[in-house]
Amino acid sequence: MKQRVLVIGGGAAGMMSAGIAAQRGLDVHLFEKNDKLGKKIFISGKGRCNFTNASDITTIMENIIRNPYFLYSALYRFTNNDLIEFFNKLGVRSKIERGNRVFPKSDKSNDIVQALYKFLMYNGVTIHFNQKVDRVLVKNNKVEGIQLNSGEKVKGERIIIATGGLSYPKTGSTGDGFKMAKELGHHIIKPLPSLVPIVIHEKWVKDLQGLSLKNIEMTLWEKNKKIKSEFGEMIFTHYGISGPIILSLSAHMSPPYSKYLLSLNLKPALTQDQLDLRLQKDFKKYIRKQFKNSLEDLLPKKIIPIIIKLSGIDGNKFVHQITKKEREKLVHLLQNINLSVTNLRPISTAIVTAGGIDTREINPSTMESKLIKNLFFAGEVIDIDGLTGGFNLQIAFSTGYLAGINC
Repeated sequence: MKQRVLVIGGGAAGMMSAGIAAQRGLDVHLFEKNDKLGKKIFISGKGRCNFTNASDITTIMENIIRNPYFLYSALYRFTNNDLIEFFNKLGVRSKIERGNRVFPKSDKSNDIVQALYKFLMYNGVTIHFNQKVDRVLVKNNKVEGIQLNSGEKVKGERIIIATGGLSYPKTGSTGDGFKMAKELGHHIIKPLPSLVPIVIHEKWVKDLQGLSLKNIEMTLWEKNKKIKSEFGEMIFTHYGISGPIILSLSAHMSPPYSKYLLSLNLKPALTQDQLDLRLQKDFKKYIRKQFKNSLEDLLPKKIIPIIIKLSGIDGNKFVHQITKKEREKLVHLLQNINLSVTNLRPISTAIVTAGGIDTREINPSTMESKLIKNLFFAGEVIDIDGLTGGFNLQIAFSTGYLAGINC
């Protein structure tokens, strides 16, 4: 009789581990509680699926926020180049974009999902749709099967938990794996949102809802200590701020979130002196105008009333009446707009989950539990997460590969 492997979860990590295990000639059964596979892959990268990053492994490790060294074996055993080649062999050509982000040439995430499905079918994986696993069955500290929520028990000599985290619960990531692992004695690092929009205290932020800013710099501070700066795009929302650089900064934050302050630099390409000269030039041009009508060459129209309010300069004051001290204060403001953090948006709106199964209880070379024999983990269910740019899907595929090859 072939050894039977039961894989719980049909996302990136689950599909990879199931296909790799089946390739080895094992009898693999994949249990997915949805009616289709790869729901989260399908919506990733705004439907385009940034499935990895073409940077070297050192750079990839630098973009993993929590427990990067745990992934050393996984990332070297199944590299980003291996992943690109894997999909290439399945008919998915790829392209590299800004920041070394790798996408399918077609810009269709469905091509990735279909390629993985083809991989499963070719290797003879049995897929059980609409099947929710309730618990892992263990005897003498060794797995012996699973129990479905229908009460049915399924025997299996090897089990891989690849259920994802708590982000995007509509895709099926509702923390099932955390519950199963906890029941078996594993310690769960509290799941928190990562790569998520930020809630801001200042009321004026709401007035800028919908305003998108490009080529700006945002710096994260914790009690006067600089944590990280990001350059790029952001957007104001009804609750605070979002956009690529905001999501990246959120990954460096932990509760209580009110200890953080964000500083927005609207003109990071200019030094203070250069910005001052630019202002003087604009003021000369609009010397007969009121202050409130003198900033349109420099700033988006929507933000001007806020800048005037924050500067403390009377908007009705004529430009030629503005003092040097007021102008210097304005220069400082344009490069240092403070935003007080209240909170992060809920975990259900996060791209990934920070936290999960404690990496100290998993063998990093095999992804096997150190507590329960023949139990393996893969993907977001583990306490590992990275920044945006394809790093999180690479983590899922690499850990899935390692679990599939060792189970």
